[in-house]
Amino acid sequence: MEFKHKSVLLDETIESLNIKPDGIYVDGTLGGGGHAYEVCNRLSEKGRFIGIDQDDDALLAAGERLKGFEGKIKINRVKSNYCNIAQVLSDLGIEKVDGILLDIGVSSYQIDTAERGFTYKEADAPLDMRMDKSNPLSAADVVNEYSEMELFRVIRDYGEDKFAKNIAKHIVQERQKKRIETTGELSEIIKSAIPAKIRMAGGHPAKKTFQAIRIEVNRELDVLEQSIDTMIDLLNDGGRLAIITFHSLEDRIVKNKFKNNENPCTCPKNFPVCVCGKKSKGKIITRKPIVPGDKEIEENKRAKSSKLRVFERVDNS
Repeated sequence: MEFKHKSVLLDETIESLNIKPDGIYVDGTLGGGGHAYEVCNRLSEKGRFIGIDQDDDALLAAGERLKGFEGKIKINRVKSNYCNIAQVLSDLGIEKVDGILLDIGVSSYQIDTAERGFTYKEADAPLDMRMDKSNPLSAADVVNEYSEMELFRVIRDYGEDKFAKNIAKHIVQERQKKRIETTGELSEIIKSAIPAKIRMAGGHPAKKTFQAIRIEVNRELDVLEQSIDTMIDLLNDGGRLAIITFHSLEDRIVKNKFKNNENPCTCPKNFPVCVCGKKSKGKIITRKPIVPGDKEIEENKRAKSSKLRVFERVDNS
């Protein structure tokens, strides 16, 4: 299957990066290379682009997409998780960069490729959900091996599903009869745990639980939270970090991390001067997140929940 993924908030993201033709830019979630193509298109022969992704299929697809830039600018594609960005850049002999982009979450290709196990719409797909196929933990492991309390925590915290307790209970009851192997089996179990009246009214009943398990398998929120400070530290003065999120948990992390980097002072408000010594690393460019317009949502329904936040590094040393 061809790697297809429509880049969300494409123009807004590229514009927000303030691309310098001779600069060094990193896409930490390379995907099919949609954002990457537009970044590379704005670089001169002195410019440099580094694309990071943990999905082999994405790296191959992006390689095809960026083929036209070979020999014009220096491009590196690296299989890794963006949480390892400092090591990736160090291995390439790069100290600082002019811009970093993240497009968090699952790609259209990953959702639409049934055998990857991300979608609740396919009945006989294996329960996988690993963005990096070498990851030892799969969705099947979470569903069949986590305790009822652990499943409840994952579904409640990452899926924000008010029926989390009942869903976890039903999963544990069913797996005692036989191991839960497919997305279809899990989807049916979730349906049976949610009152019929609610099932009829809302969207797909399995959507939130599938999201929660995917986040757990790929440690998505932990990785995001642990990476933002490092990425800001890796920016040159005036360099920008642009992050696209797709649900409230991710957006909250980005918003709070940006705030803490803009104003890290921990002194009590009544202190006349700062004594904690924590200095601002820059400024938030987007006081409110940038969201897609009606036209983009109409053309790409998956863009609906996307939000873009941007931070600019200001060297105060």
